[in-house]
Amino acid sequence: MESQNPAARVVGGSTGGGAPRGSAHGSLETLLTEVTDGVLVVTFNRPDVRNAINRQVQHDLRTVLDRARGDDDVHTIVLTGAGEKAFIAGADISQVAGYTKATALDSDLQRLFDLVEDFPKPTIAAVNGYALGGGCEIAMACDIRIASETARFGLPETALSVLPGAGGTQRLARLVGTGRAIELILTGRMVDADEALRIGLVTQVAPAEQLLQTAREVAATIAARGPLATRLAKLVIRAGMDADQRTGQVVERLAQAVLYESDDKREGTDAFLSKRPAAFHGR
Repeated sequence: MESQNPAARVVGGSTGGGAPRGSAHGSLETLLTEVTDGVLVVTFNRPDVRNAINRQVQHDLRTVLDRARGDDDVHTIVLTGAGEKAFIAGADISQVAGYTKATALDSDLQRLFDLVEDFPKPTIAAVNGYALGGGCEIAMACDIRIASETARFGLPETALSVLPGAGGTQRLARLVGTGRAIELILTGRMVDADEALRIGLVTQVAPAEQLLQTAREVAATIAARGPLATRLAKLVIRAGMDADQRTGQVVERLAQAVLYESDDKREGTDAFLSKRPAAFHGR
């Protein structure tokens, strides 16, 4: 994605619609990427099929995550979809038709979404339309979900006699509660943005024309804070979800011990006492 903003740069070498640019990780055919002020915006760019996930999308997303992980210019990531109709309308059904039990056991998509959830830098889903099936699942794998007023969420897999197998059964129950998750998955019912906000599936709803700017502002707010603190806070919260409270608090103490000895902590407290902006370096 080329930008008129001179501070922006392309990551991963994608031009989306034209001939892809080369990169150390190979070309990107299905994603647009741009970094501005520490925020990497990744756009799923298959609007002709409502940004459906196929093997190439999976490959390209892995490439972007691998590159962004070690890129010091990237502090937060925003995922969104091209066009006005869909964030991601699900998996490419033409590929799903050929899936077997071996596909399920290998579970490339589940492992990819685990990478999104475990990514060390904060992630935000800017959901600009239909987020169905795998689209809803990848949004749930992100740390924060901001929905357009036109967004629609759903897990319709049972209509194909399959289930949400990329982490959807587990993440939805943790976000909205077991009973509501069972109802939504068994019926395949879609929820609009207002209901998604009410049940805790998303954290914020924005007008369609302001969605990406809203996500950028949230991402920039996070990016301005201590990067070690935000990464460890995310890690501690995620780890605590799979442990009892006492174990979670032990992990919390250990993370705090690391932060108390960090250069960033010293910079943060010095900047506060000196009434100046902090200049964090992630160490």
